[in-house]
Amino acid sequence: MPPRILYLATADARGHLMRAQLLTHALREAGAQVRVLTTSDEGARFLAGFGIDAPVLSRHYAVQFDTQQNMLRRETDRNVALYMFRPERMLRDVWRLRAHFRDADLVVNDSFHPALLLMGWLPVWRRKVVHVYGASLRHALQTNFSGRMPGPIARLFGRIVAWQIDRSLARIEHDFAYGEPRHDERGRHRLATPVAVVDAVDRGDATQHRVAAVYLNPHFQEPALADGLEQGLADAGVPAHLVGEGYAHRPHWHARDEHWIEAAARSAFIVSAPGMAALSIAAVYRRPILLLLTDQPEQAINAGRAAQLGLAHRVVVWRGDAREFARTVAAAAEELLAASADGAARTAEGRQAVLERLQQWVGLLHGLAAANVRR
Repeated sequence: MPPRILYLATADARGHLMRAQLLTHALREAGAQVRVLTTSDEGARFLAGFGIDAPVLSRHYAVQFDTQQNMLRRETDRNVALYMFRPERMLRDVWRLRAHFRDADLVVNDSFHPALLLMGWLPVWRRKVVHVYGASLRHALQTNFSGRMPGPIARLFGRIVAWQIDRSLARIEHDFAYGEPRHDERGRHRLATPVAVVDAVDRGDATQHRVAAVYLNPHFQEPALADGLEQGLADAGVPAHLVGEGYAHRPHWHARDEHWIEAAARSAFIVSAPGMAALSIAAVYRRPILLLLTDQPEQAINAGRAAQLGLAHRVVVWRGDAREFARTVAAAAEELLAASADGAARTAEGRQAVLERLQQWVGLLHGLAAANVRR
């Protein structure tokens, strides 16, 4: 009997959804049965573009952001509290997930959905739950109230969250800079973040055309920010492939592009917020990256890691002035162009590394599910 896997991918950031569709297709090719759930209608539409049917579990839980991708902490705290303590929300989702658990050998929580944090802590369900998370995201979650509540309360919150996470069958912690897989006897696995495999056929090296591959997640909606970004790239003489759901109404922007990673792998440089997925693409395909840093805790950690590891990058910060932002972007773009090398050769090298990363993930998840089948 093939192992049966339920994959819950939160839609707060598209990186979770990209990872879900990538692993779903790979696991199905390996013989597993995989069902996917997500947390918003927009997330379901995004996954549909990759051929994944993903019903929405609940529309009540979501991290809150402003139109510049700054995390709204109080609004997020309120939203999470209302989700957890109103019976018709989290308890209803737990009740619905019970049926899914009966039909699954493994349940993947990507990333820290509260209903599965609870179920992964309780004895009746925890032997099926695997939490998937970026290393920086777990740190940000556990320190969420640091500096906003008295120290003992903030530390107690962090310990409770860590206890919930660590009670599950397994944890897969990923990072764009991890090398060889690491595993321990307590069920913690450290893997490099999975990335899509680009087409082996090179349709033309984008660096020859000095193209920047831009991806901004749906939280970016501020018009002046887009004005400044477009102007800065134009001033640097860099054409751009522009993707962002929040700017889909603007000329030359696309809401989605299922082949954006192909463009990114062969670009002169990438432009994105410092999410784990974008940094992983830059690292594995060895492309320079222009990081648009906002007030989002785990992404600030990621940007710091990029600097420590010597990844070719520049950081720009939106401060509300489109002209100044354009000047900053133009200067950073010119520096990244000078750092950009032969994209075709590096794409070929990166492709093999990506195939190895993906096989590590598939082997681990398939193995965990198959072990539960045999019980």
